[in-house]
Amino acid sequence: MAKKIAILVRDRQDEALRMAVGITLMDDIIDVYVLDRKVEENEQNTLNLETIKDMEMGLYTNCKDNEDMQYLSTEEIAQKLLEYDHIIPY
Repeated sequence: MAKKIAILVRDRQDEALRMAVGITLMDDIIDVYVLDRKVEENEQNTLNLETIKDMEMGLYTNCKDNEDMQYLSTEEIAQKLLEYDHIIPY
């Protein structure tokens, strides 16, 4: 049975995004939450974000500067996190 996993992206953005893409090999449901700041613009983050979108993973943020992501307030994110089997903070 597939697990529902949330990846919380904060400080180590490139590592968190890379890991989110990597754990899709387990056939679980993966959603990514970029919290409190804009994603740094670099080649690695761009590639990982494109892959996340191509794989149709959920991509959410509480920072309005992240234009290509679905904006949710911090309170809305907190409520959504209750739906997950595992939450992995980075």
